Amino acid sequence: MSVRIAPSILSADFAALGDAVRAAERGGADAIHIDVMDGHFVPNLTIGPPVVRALKRAAQVPLDVHLMIEAPDRYLSAFADAGADLLSVHVEASTHLHRTLAAIKALGMRAGVALNPSTSVTAIEEVAADVDLVIVMSVNPGFGGQQFIPRSLEKVHATRALLSRAKNPAPITVDGGVDRNNAADLVAAGADVLVAGSAIFSQDDPAAATRALRAAALSATTKESA
Repeated sequence: MSVRIAPSILSADFAALGDAVRAAERGGADAIHIDVMDGHFVPNLTIGPPVVRALKRAAQVPLDVHLMIEAPDRYLSAFADAGADLLSVHVEASTHLHRTLAAIKALGMRAGVALNPSTSVTAIEEVAADVDLVIVMSVNPGFGGQQFIPRSLEKVHATRALLSRAKNPAPITVDGGVDRNNAADLVAAGADVLVAGSAIFSQDDPAAATRALRAAALSATTKESA
């Protein structure tokens, strides 16, 4: 079993995002996770397509863009043009989710759907065969540095079961409060991609922190094979 690490720049120094990306890549990051917030769907404002475009020039790994915004269809083309490789929308913000996912794919990006902690996995049952990834939010979205919600482990299990019934091997991403203490449990539950912000960019050495998170996550696979 492989584990992918996607450091979230939400916790990085916004005055030196290029340096943050390069540090994460030195640590073996598989993607860079970019949280886009509009101050309406979530109580925070972050960045938009111009910053994604700038990060595309700095990054060697894919850009995983997570739209925490209302009416995301308005901005799909803008983020495609900016260089997003993966684009995820929230089921809670997407009135016509099937159409939105199809539009993302038509623009040449992989299409993901994100679930807030209070949203049931059944909310994506009708598009389970169509998604390229599912993001399980393990904190309430809006701010970095929040505490992991333990019931998210059960939700990862349920998401994997739903995707299996749909015969879809799409990866499951867990976003929020991920660190070395819960990484192995998340992987054991079925997570494929771990998004981490504070656990990486709040450390003195983000490259070393990225490597340490992967090592902690891989301990789950070591236990399984023992």
